[in-house]
Amino acid sequence: MPRWIIVIMAAAALVGCATAARFEAAGDVHALLVALRDNDQAGFDAHIDRDALKDQLEQAITTRAEKSKKAGGLEAFAALLAQPLAEVAAEQLLRPKVFQMAARQFGYDPSKALPDRLMITGSLKAVDDQTVCAVKSKSGPCVLIFHKLDGAWRLSGFGPEAGIGAKLR
Repeated sequence: MPRWIIVIMAAAALVGCATAARFEAAGDVHALLVALRDNDQAGFDAHIDRDALKDQLEQAITTRAEKSKKAGGLEAFAALLAQPLAEVAAEQLLRPKVFQMAARQFGYDPSKALPDRLMITGSLKAVDDQTVCAVKSKSGPCVLIFHKLDGAWRLSGFGPEAGIGAKLR
């Protein structure tokens, strides 16, 4: 078999795997959107990785505390509080209503029909076989990051475009 055919077959297999991961993830992203629309806390919790999101909040709080020059000796104190602050923030922020407000900033309108699985697949970019991210445009950076965890794709982080860390800085 000519070498170029083997290269094309390998490339097609890789693209197929990435597309399959994106399509599979799109089903869980759609379920997350349904939970948001319906203000369904249980459905929402089933499609987020609360621990990963809490860790990202804690890291953002810690980074903010470490960058603060005008606080004098308070950086170390603020760093100590990062974990408890992240716990409180997670309880207050990781709720469907809060995500509905954030989604509106990205053009989500609750009066419109939710995008279907194929449309969602088009807005996902495969990072690897266990990670996909949602992008605003084909070549755009990751806004929302999803990992496959316990058989489901769960929201596990925010890319820089989401502005989560930026708003804390």
